[in-house]
Amino acid sequence: MFIYLSKKIAIPNNIHLKCVSWNKDQGFIACGGDDGLLRVLKLETQTDDAKVKGLAAPSNLSMNQTLEGHSGAVQVVTWNEQYEKLTTSDQNGLIIVWMLYKGAWYEEMINNRNKSVVRSMSWNADGQKICIVYEDGAVIVGSVDGNRIWGKELKGNQLAHVAWSPDSKILLFGMANGEVHIYDNQGNFIMKMTISCLTNATGAVSIAGIHWYAGTGGYVEPDCPCLAICFDNGRCQIMRYENDENPVCIDTMMNVVSIQWNHCGSVLAVAGSLRASNVDKEFNVVQFYTPFGEHLRTLKVPGKQMTGVAWEGGGLRIGLAVDSYIYFANIRPDYKWGYCCSTVVYAYTKPERQEYCVVFWDTKNNEKFVKYVKSLMSITTSGDFCILASKTDDTQPQEDAELESGRHARYVLILCNSIGTPLDSKYIDIDPLFVTMTKTHVIAASKEAFYLWQYRVAKKLTALEINQLTRTKKEGRERVYHIDSNPSGATDSGPDFAKAFTATRDPICCITATDKTLIVGRESGTVHRYSLPNVVLIQKYTLNNRAYYLSLNCNSSRLAVIDIAGVLTLLDLEVRNSTDDSTGNHASAGDPSKFERKDVWDMKWANDNPDLFAMMEKTRMYVFRNLDPEEPIQTSGYICNFEDLEIKSVLLDEIMKDPERPNKDNLINFEIRSLRDSRALIEKVGIEDASQFIEDNPHPRLWRLLAEAALQKLDLKMAEQAFVRCKDYQGIEFVKRLGNLQSEPMKQAEVAAYFGSFEEAERMYLDMDRRDLAISLRIKLGDWFRVLQLLKSGSGDCDDSLLEQAYNAVGDYFADRQKWVNAVQYYLQGRNQERLAECYYMLEDYDGLERLTALLPENHKLLPEIGQMFATVGMCEQAVNAYLKCNQPKAAVDTCVHLNQWNKAVELTRTFNMKEIKSLLSKYASHLLEKNKTLEVVELYRKAHHFLDAAKLMFKIADEEAEKRTRPLRVKKLYVLAARLVENYHEQVKTSQQSKAKGKKSEATFALAGLLEEEATSSDNRIVDNAWRGAEAYHFFLLAQRQLYEGYMENAMRTALHLREYEDIIPVVEIYSLLAICAAANQAFGTCSQAFIKLESLENLNPEQRQLYEDLALEIFTKHTPKDSHTLVLDASSVGAVGKLPTCIVTGLPIQEYQFWMCSVCKHCALEHEIRKYNCCPLCHSPVS
Repeated sequence: MFIYLSKKIAIPNNIHLKCVSWNKDQGFIACGGDDGLLRVLKLETQTDDAKVKGLAAPSNLSMNQTLEGHSGAVQVVTWNEQYEKLTTSDQNGLIIVWMLYKGAWYEEMINNRNKSVVRSMSWNADGQKICIVYEDGAVIVGSVDGNRIWGKELKGNQLAHVAWSPDSKILLFGMANGEVHIYDNQGNFIMKMTISCLTNATGAVSIAGIHWYAGTGGYVEPDCPCLAICFDNGRCQIMRYENDENPVCIDTMMNVVSIQWNHCGSVLAVAGSLRASNVDKEFNVVQFYTPFGEHLRTLKVPGKQMTGVAWEGGGLRIGLAVDSYIYFANIRPDYKWGYCCSTVVYAYTKPERQEYCVVFWDTKNNEKFVKYVKSLMSITTSGDFCILASKTDDTQPQEDAELESGRHARYVLILCNSIGTPLDSKYIDIDPLFVTMTKTHVIAASKEAFYLWQYRVAKKLTALEINQLTRTKKEGRERVYHIDSNPSGATDSGPDFAKAFTATRDPICCITATDKTLIVGRESGTVHRYSLPNVVLIQKYTLNNRAYYLSLNCNSSRLAVIDIAGVLTLLDLEVRNSTDDSTGNHASAGDPSKFERKDVWDMKWANDNPDLFAMMEKTRMYVFRNLDPEEPIQTSGYICNFEDLEIKSVLLDEIMKDPERPNKDNLINFEIRSLRDSRALIEKVGIEDASQFIEDNPHPRLWRLLAEAALQKLDLKMAEQAFVRCKDYQGIEFVKRLGNLQSEPMKQAEVAAYFGSFEEAERMYLDMDRRDLAISLRIKLGDWFRVLQLLKSGSGDCDDSLLEQAYNAVGDYFADRQKWVNAVQYYLQGRNQERLAECYYMLEDYDGLERLTALLPENHKLLPEIGQMFATVGMCEQAVNAYLKCNQPKAAVDTCVHLNQWNKAVELTRTFNMKEIKSLLSKYASHLLEKNKTLEVVELYRKAHHFLDAAKLMFKIADEEAEKRTRPLRVKKLYVLAARLVENYHEQVKTSQQSKAKGKKSEATFALAGLLEEEATSSDNRIVDNAWRGAEAYHFFLLAQRQLYEGYMENAMRTALHLREYEDIIPVVEIYSLLAICAAANQAFGTCSQAFIKLESLENLNPEQRQLYEDLALEIFTKHTPKDSHTLVLDASSVGAVGKLPTCIVTGLPIQEYQFWMCSVCKHCALEHEIRKYNCCPLCHSPVS
């Protein structure tokens, strides 16, 4: 930052001031002094000229009111910004609250304890409460409307200062003896504050000031120190919170009277007087420090006794009460900002966020891009790129933050383009206090060492360059040098950060670089000059003062130095021969070693002329050519760029007032005198004389100006000469093309187009009846809407292909802006099927897509894409149609599989004789089985017509369920399903045989062939041959129990007897237990006895169970003889003439009639008169025909 005194206001009658306070929001300045003096002033800027803004605008007193009411010296003044109130107190203890009414201040409330004097008053952050402390230890906390909230007497303590914490929960009381006590907001003592900055201090001390920054403008970095406590002996401590163990301690070496933070907590002003050792008298100074205790600046102030300091709300000015004067000093803050590629990059803090908000404001298109960076240290720009230097975030591990030494890097340099996109980053271990960059290198310096990073940006590289790249990568794109070392340019290995931490007696204080030179300034005034890119120390220079800012001109021949006092001097790095300049010219150039300007805070060399530079001196900008100044311009802008005789400057002070909405008005372009003079000559005198003047003061920009003026007048000869002088090849070509044109209006139209007056050029073309030229002009500009208008407006036909191109271009315009509905209309007219498909997809208009599929010819290259679109939204059928139309059955099958449409997939593989369905199925099946979804696998195989696989799995499920002793009905259903799958399999084999031998042989042959094939393929005979056994077993098991419960004992017993054939399926215990019950119920005790014998002889019985059976048998057979009451008519297993008789599935009895019903599906039989009662087959539940 730079600071200079700018204004002085005298208080009448030489009344000495005691205190000063500046209202941050409304800008009122209150000052109190002896004899009851209390004044409120307001400085307002005169804004007649819109261009002159900020500090450069002249300021006058718009308010100067004396407030009557105090009799003694006014000692304390404090503002309540939120409620526009002023609270003042004098040496008699009288407190007055003033309020603003119709532009003047009036008394609102008065209070006097008449006991003691008020030492300090403080409003809390939201202006709701005031805390007043009296010298005798009394404390009063009152509300904004004048009510007392609480009061307290702190016995035995003399109070001197009070401060609220930002959250208003804590009060700090400063005692007369230098102690600071911490209380809560209800007045309860918490603890004494540890004062660590007074170690080794002798003698009595008193507190000069306590200021706790409330965070209203955000913080410089997370966890930033914000509570400053300063003592009259110059010791000061800055704490993060009230009981911070290790505060930042400063010894300012001065007698302090007052301290204050600026509006955003980034600068602490400490006002007082400096004790000079050799001189008797003291002189007044204000020292400025960062929250981390680094000294920024010292401002010397005239006068005898300074009593107060106050910052302006925007932090651009500071008011000082000295004797009977108020001095004002202007401050030029060190904004974090830069300018690259017509983009202004600047950073600011917000109260609601911890990070810095970095704005990339593209001034050409007035667009802004925002990026948030934690603990940002600086912004550096060059060319099209910008470097953000920040501290690393300790919480996140960085992958590439490991350094060679194995430690974590503490800092990071991020390379961004002009819209804030990070392109590359480097983690480094040295503190990047000073950063500069050239087109190829970034140089960051700490106090002891500097680090070079040769950055690269992806652009189209040739193979050769890539080769070189990989080679140089190994040889270190990064290097570190200690300032005391003497680099010779020998190739180093990687950066060795270890050597960068050796302390040095003479630290680095600033750096700058161009493509071939690096300049490093040191605090003693020594300046080192190194060559780039291989770093060799070439020379050392000695300056009288410590440099603060260095800058090299465009050919690195001259160095500009601004020292910490704001004095600008120049240093010639190369000895200039007077021969290469014409001697007269050199004589006028003056001697750079004698050049000196004071109060300079910014300067920029021209990019295209080594003798041209602009500098900011207080609120004026001077342009120097060969060390001669032009007349100054009133401005307080920061210089962005100086080239082509134009200076671009940005009013950062104005932008920072509302950083979220940067305004184009805050960018100013200044033309330097030679450009203004040439323009005036051309306009007033004429081209001939102007060309003579430009000949004497040559510059490409001036020749271009002349060329353009000559073109306007169609003076082609002069225009060509001027274009040649400014090496503008396109210009020369353009003039030649103009020369070949015959008609005058044609030339004028071309010139109009050249200067960008396209409307005028188009009008001229149309007047000449050259619509084709107007259209081609619009096509060049990409203004397709106008092209369409022109194409349609003309009589006669227009070119169809051109019309289609125009429709499609307009469609593209809408599609780029995601206005798909509008785009569709134009693409339809432009017959652009690819983009139409995309629009329909975006609009989710799948009917439109289907219509498009139908319209497209077969094998059109768009069809696969449309298929893909349909597939992504799960529309299988449409996707398949699209794929089949472009002859990609494989893709169609894949889509079906992907969308689980297995039957469709199988159908397609059949139709197109594809082999891979088997592998697909097995893949999917195994995937489902892993997830234990066996039934889904069965369903899958069934749909895919792999009936045998399905049946095998189904039998497995049924067997498992049977083992689990699930409900028998469920088990029967599972067995029936399995058996039906086997039947489907038989059917399938039969049809495949038939299709193989089309109509050559008889039915019998087919059947036989089918059976043979089945025999060959079936490895699992049990499943294929006895498919229905499981179903039968459970069917009869259920039937027997149903008959038993319905009272048909005989039939129940018969069915139970029949169950003996199924011992392999139903557990033996179940069968014989059922048989025993049925037989006993049917009085057939013989059969019952046999069943008991079987039960008792089971192998897997334990003795208790066997005993139970025996007891039960004993109980039954003591009552009943074990003989059947009547013999069975026919044993179920009796053999007929042909063999085994079929069993009726309705009654469970053997069928002895010759005519019976047989189910067409399961091939089981039933008595005809029995089946009539049923609609479905009792076993397989297929409908009875």
